[in-house]
Amino acid sequence: METREEKIAALQKAVDAAENIVFFGGAGVSTESGLPDFRGEKGLYLQKYGLPPESYFSNRLLKYNPEEFFKFQRKRVFGYQAKPNAAHLKLAEWEKQGKLRAVITQNIDGLHQAAGSQNVIELHGNLRKCHCMICHKSYDISAVTDTEGVPRCKICHGIIRPDTVLYGEKLDKRLIEKATNYIKKADMLIVGGTSLVVNPAVSLVHEFEKKTLVIINLGLTQLDDHADIRIYEKIGKVFSELN
Repeated sequence: METREEKIAALQKAVDAAENIVFFGGAGVSTESGLPDFRGEKGLYLQKYGLPPESYFSNRLLKYNPEEFFKFQRKRVFGYQAKPNAAHLKLAEWEKQGKLRAVITQNIDGLHQAAGSQNVIELHGNLRKCHCMICHKSYDISAVTDTEGVPRCKICHGIIRPDTVLYGEKLDKRLIEKATNYIKKADMLIVGGTSLVVNPAVSLVHEFEKKTLVIINLGLTQLDDHADIRIYEKIGKVFSELN
């Protein structure tokens, strides 16, 4: 069995040899920046609220009880001040070097862009951006955080909502196709901070058929046996040791 040091060395060697890296990340990439995940020990799904946790992230609640929706969002989602960690920064560095072609993320925090990454495919949207549900005018997150009650559009008085995919809504097919194309062309796919239990995560990773598959996650994933390199550790910690 390989030691941790041997796995890190193997990962560094693979990164050095790769010319077309694609990164696919989940909530574990952001937890090291202090953001809560959904299913972890302190995840949002394990907290006790008045409604089932999924309800607070649903299109149904936004439609029928927007007051409760925004009350929760301001308190439990918008209230975190986070900065990019070693994983975000290393990916941005690889992109500048021309080694990494795309970051595909399930996260909605915008930390990849804050770290300097340019080509970020956000499958579930971006919490820092908002829009009017009627006229579609774009707004900054401050349109929600700096107001009370239900935020309203200055032009048409429609509800301003975050640019995120809520339960009951479909993902953008164009983003799925774009992510799939990058994964198919990659010679190295690094999967980090995700348990790969929610689609399209699993189906997208299955599209990778080239050289090196790397999985870095604290817990098990259903694709561990398919990985060329598998490291059970926090991804920020691992990336901080890479060149």
